[in-house]
Amino acid sequence: MSELTLTVMRLGFLAVLWLFVIVSVQVIRSDLFGTRVTQRAARREGQRPQQRQQQRRQPQESRRGRGGRNAPTKLVVSEGSLTGTTVALQGQTITLGRAHDSTIVLDDDYASSRHARIYPDRDGRWIVEDLGSTNGTYLGRNRLTTPTPIPPSEPIRIGKTVIELRK
Repeated sequence: MSELTLTVMRLGFLAVLWLFVIVSVQVIRSDLFGTRVTQRAARREGQRPQQRQQQRRQPQESRRGRGGRNAPTKLVVSEGSLTGTTVALQGQTITLGRAHDSTIVLDDDYASSRHARIYPDRDGRWIVEDLGSTNGTYLGRNRLTTPTPIPPSEPIRIGKTVIELRK
């Protein structure tokens, strides 16, 4: 082999070695400092003008989730690392998981990236559905296997996080 070929191979090996070191440091850093949580207001400001106009045009009833007086109006995290976090129920689907694009980003070792979703049905009830998570989603003490309506003030547990629908 020529001297040039050996030098190129050595430099290529060195580059791969440094790439491995850099990726390892990034993984260790993300384990130490956790995932970055973004604020909801910052995301709303980034919406396109068309989306904002559509939200303004929706009738007030559909924004509240199509329910009556006893219908829940907010989703509250009552236990876990996000205790005290509330999300207004406005008739849209709420996703829960470790993924950065989830409505509620769970920094929980027992949560999957796409763990569960909560959405309204046509009758104004809210439904919780497990999205094939490893550790499961619990409504009260029961593990969910199918989409299930959420009774008032019944806790939804995902790992160490407990979520409730409230008025």
